[in-house]
Amino acid sequence: MRIRRGIFVWGTLWRESDPDDRYPWFVRASAASAVGPVVLSHISAAALHGLPYIGLWPREVHSLNPEATGGSHTRLLTAHRGAPAPGGVEVAGCTATSLVRTLVDVAAGTNLLTAVVMIDHALRVEQARAADDVRLGRGGAGAITKDDLLTEFALVNPRRGYRQAEAAIAFANPLSANGGESLSRVRSFELGFVVPELQVCFPNVRGHDYWVDFYWRAVRMIGEFDGHQKYTRGRILAGRDLPRSSCRRRSARTHFGTAQTASCAGTGNWSSLPGGSANA
Repeated sequence: MRIRRGIFVWGTLWRESDPDDRYPWFVRASAASAVGPVVLSHISAAALHGLPYIGLWPREVHSLNPEATGGSHTRLLTAHRGAPAPGGVEVAGCTATSLVRTLVDVAAGTNLLTAVVMIDHALRVEQARAADDVRLGRGGAGAITKDDLLTEFALVNPRRGYRQAEAAIAFANPLSANGGESLSRVRSFELGFVVPELQVCFPNVRGHDYWVDFYWRAVRMIGEFDGHQKYTRGRILAGRDLPRSSCRRRSARTHFGTAQTASCAGTGNWSSLPGGSANA
């Protein structure tokens, strides 16, 4: 399967892969085919950094060129003008903007949903990585924080998308467990609803704890994104068969009702998302 002129992957590998694999291959092939060094940026850098994207990945490959006039287009690349990215970092064999710079560029250059999904994911993963470093006695760097993003944002000072980038950084929350939860929060905000609390613990009458994705405290309402997956995917089944898991799910609802703590607002799932998934 030809990705770019003179660059191929095995056909079976391409057919068995999903878009979250294919777009990074396309990005790397485009960078390898370019004349001269390229600093990948925006959505293309996000793909190399492993950030999630809801919907279909674009066909364009983006790079950063401070001398570009507006958005310069070639057959291989779309070049963005902006503050120089000091040095860049090596990711998957390519030079790309740092994770912090990539998040700022995406926040300014896309939309609230795309930016929040990526920033939520990055903050959550960074917190987990830093915690593992401490637990294992590794001397890794500290987790990326909103303050880091705001510092980079001030340095970049984007000419376009300034307000939306500022809003996306402020709205981001590492407690969103996946892209679907981030999407749910953004859509709630855009529709004028109160943004819920995330990952709230409810003790039930049998002495166990249940964690819910969303809780609207003022109206005592809970919500779940893909609650079915929470009780049926293999990693969580932990050896239980599906019927028992289904009983456990119904039992959880019963215990919530018995405790009279909150009402269930309903669930969303991956099939309701544009493109059907997010690699979060």
